[in-house]
This record gives sequence, structure tokens and C-alpha cells, in this order.
Amino acid sequence: MTNNAAGVQQPESFEFSSENLEWAKQQLKKYPEGREASCTIPFLWRVQEQHDGWLPEAAIRYVGDMLDVPYIRVMEVATFYTMFALKPVGKYFVQLCGTTPCMLRGSEELKKVCADVIGVQNTVTSDGVFSWLEVECLGACCNAPMVQVNQDYYEDLTPDNFRQLLADLKAGKEVKVGSQTGREGSCPAGGVTSLTDKGLYDGKGGQG
Repeated sequence: MTNNAAGVQQPESFEFSSENLEWAKQQLKKYPEGREASCTIPFLWRVQEQHDGWLPEAAIRYVGDMLDVPYIRVMEVATFYTMFALKPVGKYFVQLCGTTPCMLRGSEELKKVCADVIGVQNTVTSDGVFSWLEVECLGACCNAPMVQVNQDYYEDLTPDNFRQLLADLKAGKEVKVGSQTGREGSCPAGGVTSLTDKGLYDGKGGQG
């Protein structure tokens, strides 16, 4: 292990597992010769899944060598998308959407919860359980405000139920993914107000 300029402890090398290497070879077959750089995002995503949720410098070089592209091109992709982390994250990495719909529905209060429970953005808690980051739209605007924790979405959050969610995750309890208020899909927050006639769904099309 070595430390880079930012003080992040870096592994000396990185290699795909045998399973991921076989996957990578299959991905490369999808693109014509000379277009291997198109695999940059999926390769980095698979690296991050293999390497505890973040991309070490050695992996950037590894992907560049596999795709025969300059390392800086891989780094450009890794630094452009917030879904890629360039330093260690917590066991539970909380990505909090702060874009307009979530902001209007209370994401500023959720940020206060993150600051109180977890601490400063991009900093892992001393026990290694949590880290968090404010990100742009995660595509669940109808059920705002929301966060993504690792691969799962948690929606319709309030400061209270969000704080409880974090406590349950830390305690290793089973948590409910999706809406935290019982909303189904993207139905109105107050419940369904149209197309409520069950006869519409009995195969008769409401015709008696």
C-alpha cells in the first residue's frame, strides 16, 4: 500500500477477478476494433463493485491498459461522474439528491441529518459504516426527497424516517427499500385519485 498526494492509501496493483476478467472479454467483443474505449464506463463500474465501492489509481491504469487508451482518458471519465469514487467510501455510501424536486420536498433537512449522523461529505465515519455525498438528480423525482444507499433507493424521506433508516442500517437490521411511506410506484402522495373503479381491471374494461 502507498499514499497518494491526497493521502489516500492506494494498493500497489489491481486485477479483475477471473469471473470479471471473463466478463470484460465478452464486453469487448461488442465493439468494433478501435472502439474499445466505449467499455470505459462499464469497466470502471465493475472495478468499483469489486473493490469495495471505490476506484484505486492502479485500477485506472489497469483499465487504460485493457482498453489501450491513455490513463488520463480513463481518469477523465472517473472524475466526471459522481457515481465513481476515487477514495474509500463507507460500508453504506449515501448519495443524497439535492436537485430541485428533492430540494423543494425537503432535501436540505436530510443534509442536516447526514451532517449530524455521518459528518462531513466524502469522509468515512471512524467505524467505517457510513460516508455520504450530495449528488445531482437520481431519477426518482416523483418520490422526492430520496437517497441512494449503495445500490438501493430510499424515497419519500423525512428527517425522522431518514434518521431511523440510518440507525437501522448501522444496527444491521433489515430495512425497507423504496418508499418509506408506503406509496406504490409514483402514485400521488395522498393516494390514488383516478382510475379507482376495480371494474376497469376485471377484464371487461368497465363494460359491466
